[in-house]
Amino acid sequence: MILLVAIGLGLVWHGGQIVWVAPRPSQFDPDRPELGAGSPAAFNRFWLDQYAWTGVGLVVVGIACAVAGLVS
Repeated sequence: MILLVAIGLGLVWHGGQIVWVAPRPSQFDPDRPELGAGSPAAFNRFWLDQYAWTGVGLVVVGIACAVAGLVS
């Protein structure tokens, strides 16, 4: 299943680029300050977290696809 491996590697590549530029999700930072609901800083943190989790998700799914393609 060379196609599955190629798709998996593409997902890893794109997810890796996002992980490279996005900060890590704030859930992993134990010293993160609490932000007021509806504040511009909370809005910014929300979208940066979404972007970071998208990159992490693409890498994980890409690795799974590539491994599945190599095993089959």
